[in-house]
Amino acid sequence: MFAAADAAIAAARDRLVGLSHDIHAEPELAFQEFRSAAKTLEPLAEHGFDIETGVGDLPTAFTASYGSGDLVVGVFAEYDALPEIGHACGHNIIAASAVGAALGLAAVADTCGITVKVFGTPAEESGGGKVLMLERGVFDDLAMALMVHPGPEDIVDARSLALADLEVVFHGRESHASAAPEFGRNAGDAATIAQVALGLLRQHLLPGQQLHGIVGSGGVAPNIVPGHAELLYYLRAVDSATLDDLMRRASACFEAGALATGCTHDIRQLAPTYTELTPDAALLCCYREQIIGVGRVPIAPELEAARPLGSTDMGNVTNLIPGIHPVIGIDAGGAVTHQPDFAAAAVNASADRAVLDGATALARTAIQLSCDEFHRDRLSERVSQRQFQRQEDIR
Repeated sequence: MFAAADAAIAAARDRLVGLSHDIHAEPELAFQEFRSAAKTLEPLAEHGFDIETGVGDLPTAFTASYGSGDLVVGVFAEYDALPEIGHACGHNIIAASAVGAALGLAAVADTCGITVKVFGTPAEESGGGKVLMLERGVFDDLAMALMVHPGPEDIVDARSLALADLEVVFHGRESHASAAPEFGRNAGDAATIAQVALGLLRQHLLPGQQLHGIVGSGGVAPNIVPGHAELLYYLRAVDSATLDDLMRRASACFEAGALATGCTHDIRQLAPTYTELTPDAALLCCYREQIIGVGRVPIAPELEAARPLGSTDMGNVTNLIPGIHPVIGIDAGGAVTHQPDFAAAAVNASADRAVLDGATALARTAIQLSCDEFHRDRLSERVSQRQFQRQEDIR
């Protein structure tokens, strides 16, 4: 079965590399990935996958299914890009490797007794597409959820942080900054005080807690007291509990800015909260074996915890569904994700190799676990429990 899957992936090599390059050439932002989603679907449709678009009431989300086995294997494709710097997180590689893994699994679907499903998941960078799809039941029948993410090195048990994506708006009162400043209430000053408070808070954060942000707006002219200012902030922590703690403390800093300047403020969460990755141990073990089998050398397990990825909505998926989110290395010349040089590297020869190696390792991982009677029963039982819980929630 490994040989059959490998052969199917190898036969599609040019198609997969071309898909990666095509998505990279036309970067699209969250929930606007219409061309990228369509490109990802093309090779799947050509190989007889059943296509459904607009799933979960998200126009750029899709499913593509093949086979009729009772164990459903999900492979996740991401294809959104970053503002201004394009595919500096390498989602073009994610999409192409997902398609490759699905083509490999389709070749053995009947033998393995599986149904292969590719999920097109929009808005990972900002918007939480997977969280919305999870909440709307799109993944309810999944026994396992698989994907790989590019990075500067291979990491099997990749770690991520829980994330809250916030917009903080301060409301003041405009006035002439020279002729009548006493009538103004400076929303820009409120934002400044809040940022100073956040800066002082940093030395007292728990390990793994982070906060970083930008000024979205802070006024319109020097001679007008700003009546409106906006901060955009990410709060991160190693888990949801410590994220709640950080949210409480950061909220006090935002409130302090408003209180000190006589302004009011609103805090709005721009996307669903991302939870930390909790990968399935058996899937990790299989993937480690298979990625080494294709000739890669991942970092040692004892070093993995020291390399947090940032945050991903795949964390929410792995909290409910057995899944993995390993990192597959590309040669980026020392660049890291979210840098322009990483975007340039996402279509070099090492990136093309990552597409094929990632597809092969994912397909083999799914084959190995689906053919293991103990793990097949375990995964099936998890599906039954999850579906029962959803019915209870509905009632």
